[in-house]
Amino acid sequence: MATPLQVEARLRAPVTAQDHVRGPQDAPVTLVEYGDFQCRFCAEAHRNLTDVLDQRAETVRLVFRHFPVVNVHPYAEQAAVVAEAAARRGRFWPLHDWLFEHQDQLDAVHLSLGVEQLGLPVGEVDDEVSRELHDDRVRRDFVGGIRSGVRAVPALFVNGTPHEGDYDLPTLLSAVDHAAPT
Repeated sequence: MATPLQVEARLRAPVTAQDHVRGPQDAPVTLVEYGDFQCRFCAEAHRNLTDVLDQRAETVRLVFRHFPVVNVHPYAEQAAVVAEAAARRGRFWPLHDWLFEHQDQLDAVHLSLGVEQLGLPVGEVDDEVSRELHDDRVRRDFVGGIRSGVRAVPALFVNGTPHEGDYDLPTLLSAVDHAAPT
C-alpha cells in the first residue's frame, strides 16, 4: 500500500507530436528514454537501443527526451539545446547520434564543429543558443522526467512503465517482446 508521500513511478508526460520519435508512429511498443548526451551509460544504452530499433523495426518506436544532469555533466545541457536547434531544422536524430558518438567533444568549439559537419548553419544555431530559444524545451523534458520519477540516466519507460532491468541488448529485446501484444 502506498503512503501519500510515495509516488508510483510511471510516465506522466504522454508522447506528443512535439517529441523526437524514431520508428513507426503506430508501433505497439513505445520506449521513452530520458537521457544525457554526456553520460557514458546513456551512450551505451544508445548503441543498444539502436540495435533494438533495427531488430524490432515494426514493433518499437523510440522517443528521446532530455535529462541533462548538469552537476555531473557540465556540457550536457548545452548539447541538449544544440540538439533542439538541429531539431528545428529537421536534423535532431543525426545530431543526437553525433553527440553520443563524440561524448568527449561536447565543449562549445567541438559542438560547433559537429553542427558544421552535419551541414547545419553554425551562426544561426549559435545565435539561437545564445538567445536561449530552446532552453524551455529542454527544461520541459527534464521536468517531465522528474514528474515521472526519473532519478538517474538513462531512464527508460516501456509503454509507460519504468524499465527496471539492464540496458544490454538481450534485456532490452526481452522487455520489448514482453510488452508487445501477441
